[in-house]
Amino acid sequence: MILERTEHPSWLSNAYLLGDEPDGHGVLVDSNGINEPLIAAAAENNLTITHVLVTHHHMDHVVTCEADAKHFGVPVLAHARAREGGVHVDETIAGGDTIRSGGLEIAVIETPGHCLDHLALLVNGTDCLTADCLFKGTVGGTAGGGPTGYEDQVRSIMERLMTLPPETRIHPGHKEPTTVAAEWEENPFIRLWRGLDPEGSEACRVRGEEATLVLWGPDYDGTNKALVRFADGREAIVGGSQVER
Repeated sequence: MILERTEHPSWLSNAYLLGDEPDGHGVLVDSNGINEPLIAAAAENNLTITHVLVTHHHMDHVVTCEADAKHFGVPVLAHARAREGGVHVDETIAGGDTIRSGGLEIAVIETPGHCLDHLALLVNGTDCLTADCLFKGTVGGTAGGGPTGYEDQVRSIMERLMTLPPETRIHPGHKEPTTVAAEWEENPFIRLWRGLDPEGSEACRVRGEEATLVLWGPDYDGTNKALVRFADGREAIVGGSQVER
């Protein structure tokens, strides 16, 4: 399988080219505004691009998706709710669907929590593009996931992504790849949810609201990500910059 990635220098967001084999077929997944190398790689491998796939509607992942689709004359596929976020969607996809492009078989996994239209894509059973749900060493924030964003994020990670075979390669929406096995053992959020590590009890404030700092972990950009619990029992995953300690 051919898998190429570009990373935006500021957003650190990834865009991907997937191909079955040289002279075969392929798809583009997301756009970070630096898709020229992926388009060039598709040409170098003589791939027939069949779809542009969108994992979720956030701007740093969809900058030129519509333009890329027009370049290749192919449809944009995304969750139906991506339209509400301003994404041009030609065909909708949902959990349980399978997208085929030559020898590529791409299973769609619904992974809400970071946002309501969030999807992960499992390619040929070996590689999973997890977008902003799961990263190397951390997880996505839940502010855009609605009132059940945190609970949905935990379910998406623990009941869907972490049940994939341990050797499954994870290709996140930001920064470098990892594996299911590595995140199961090393990701501090997953370790906490597994009951391996204790919760924190430090008092803090989040956007001016009193809370408990349950976990202070790393983020993909070298800063921090936090799991917080508010006085009414609500929980959220937020950027470290939102936490007053």
